[in-house]
Amino acid sequence: MPSNSELQQQLAERVRFYRELGIYDFYRREVSPQSEGAVEASIPAGPEVVRATPSFRDEGQMTPEQALRAIREDIGDCTRCVLHKQGRKQIVFGVGNPRADIMFIGEAPGADEDVQGEPFVGRAGQLLNNMISAMGIRREDVYIANIIKCRPPGNRTPEREECDTCSPFLMRQIEVVKPKIIVALGAVAAKTLLGVNDAMVNLRGHIYDFKNTKLAVTYHPAYLLRDPRQKKETWKDLQMVMKYLGMPLPKQKEQGTGERE
Repeated sequence: MPSNSELQQQLAERVRFYRELGIYDFYRREVSPQSEGAVEASIPAGPEVVRATPSFRDEGQMTPEQALRAIREDIGDCTRCVLHKQGRKQIVFGVGNPRADIMFIGEAPGADEDVQGEPFVGRAGQLLNNMISAMGIRREDVYIANIIKCRPPGNRTPEREECDTCSPFLMRQIEVVKPKIIVALGAVAAKTLLGVNDAMVNLRGHIYDFKNTKLAVTYHPAYLLRDPRQKKETWKDLQMVMKYLGMPLPKQKEQGTGERE
């Protein structure tokens, strides 16, 4: 029988393996030695042996609402990266229609989002609402999330490690919602999702294959607040998305992404 130190080493190796798969949480559950498919990593717990099993559940067997709740439960009061020690108030998970055709993905929560626990509720969120309204739909019709779920201090750009640590949960959200198309808002979202390092001018204007769906890139609403001249370019991107989905384009007087704010 392996010694405690050997068991600990085996467990550490298995945990590293699961982390590479994007699985971070583990529950303690008793299993019999004869159980098929039992996870090999074991830890001593008094006179009995308790095996560590990943908390990645079969979300495909749940309703979208149940599956999103399960993902949120798995995140818990997250301490997986340094952001939990850098002033974040709460996890900002995601909001909207669990069966949405369109999913908007931004960069990270800001101060207002950190307080309210909902993505895109500040000034940038108001502009995003205008963008969605200009498409002839409501905020409640889409699903909205971010690459990372904690506010970086001072609203700095998320670091690569933070994105890599948090994005597996976003991938699970995407798999549950199953949008027909994703709209990546800004460079961080676009580069993280597409796995490329290119300028926004090159990333925009295309519809990409992304896993089992499609993906388009446009400017982040916060950038549009700083440079309103790019609203027309953003509207072109949204029209491209609408055409792909077969949505009717609004009449000329209704077009725009914030002219009515």
